[in-house]
Amino acid sequence: MTVPVAAAMMQSFLARCTFPAPGTQLHCAVSGGADSSALLLLAAAAGCQVTAHHVDHGLREGSAAEAGVVAALATRVRADFVSHQSTVAPGSNLEARARQARFGCLPKQIATGHTLDDRAETMCINLMRGAARTGLSPFRDGDRHPIVRLRRSETLALCHAHQVDIVFDPSNNDPAYVRNRVRHELLPLLDAISCRDVAAVLDRQAD
Repeated sequence: MTVPVAAAMMQSFLARCTFPAPGTQLHCAVSGGADSSALLLLAAAAGCQVTAHHVDHGLREGSAAEAGVVAALATRVRADFVSHQSTVAPGSNLEARARQARFGCLPKQIATGHTLDDRAETMCINLMRGAARTGLSPFRDGDRHPIVRLRRSETLALCHAHQVDIVFDPSNNDPAYVRNRVRHELLPLLDAISCRDVAAVLDRQAD
């Protein structure tokens, strides 16, 4: 992809984001995956004074090296970088415990790379658990979720366009986690049944 096309993609995506004014201090949680890497790219392009925070839970072999991938991208976009190590408490629901440990060591006001697809998945999960209105309208805070109007395919395309190294977490394909089954089984089935993009419909419903 040419530099002008990559730059045009960046500007097009920025128009749908909710970053604060240029020069504003912004802390971003960056795992090294496509979504959070795109968050870092876009935040820097928006002119924010960005600090990228990476958390290593030590749950899989080689996870410590992922901090280096994030640090390199932070250096490239002239963002500050902070590395954190956290210990996940024992018990059930590893995903929830890892999330709790992660946010326990991050700044309270931190932006995350949740996308429209994450929003749709979360709505489905909350609906299955039994949710009131708040649970069916997740990620409403534009300060904490500035790229929630973007699709997962778009964050991946942005990273590829700007030749960003992406960390792949194999647990994202593990069917033991409810979110992965919603992502890889439920939503594609709903798309097939309805002959439409259900994630976009759920996003409008959340609003």
